[in-house]
Amino acid sequence: MNGQLIKAMPKVGMEPVRRQQLIDATLESVAELGLQATTINSISKRAGLSSGIISHYFGGKQGLIEATVRYLLNSLKYSLLDKTYGGCSAEQRLMYIVEANFAMVQQQSNTTRTWLSFWAQSMHDNELHRLQHVNSRRLQSNLAVSLAAFMPRAEAKEAAELAAGMIDGLWLRAVLSKADHHAFHHSETLAKRYIQSLIKQFGG
Repeated sequence: MNGQLIKAMPKVGMEPVRRQQLIDATLESVAELGLQATTINSISKRAGLSSGIISHYFGGKQGLIEATVRYLLNSLKYSLLDKTYGGCSAEQRLMYIVEANFAMVQQQSNTTRTWLSFWAQSMHDNELHRLQHVNSRRLQSNLAVSLAAFMPRAEAKEAAELAAGMIDGLWLRAVLSKADHHAFHHSETLAKRYIQSLIKQFGG
């Protein structure tokens, strides 16, 4: 009995590893084939795991796709938390929000292609649309909280909407133009300057 328990224990510890393998494989498959052409077989082949394990861990392709989107959203969230850990000024936090959205993980080819595929599909998929909405609201909320240090709440909310639109637009333009690191950095700088101009415009 004890021997059976000892043998079973590594399988429990391997679950997070296998889940991450499947998420990484999903990113690769979607980047190469697109979301529609990505299948359970294309994912499992890249992960080096059996196709049945996808159903076991995620309930099928759709569940894995949604888990992969959540992984991308969490990477964005924790990128900001890492930068703001220990405290910072409201203006510094605004700059960190921009940097998190232009972080290298968001610039990698697999990641950017997958983002675009997911958000395009969100027009036709309720759960992906919900996740896209969560991402959009989180960005605007983070911006509004920090902008409120410089202006009334109503103005901060409007400024946050403008800033979020600028960040998304600059990121999308850089991705669609297949920009290199320097172009991404330039877009990041433009977004920061725009936010600083909003502070002056609304905050006086």
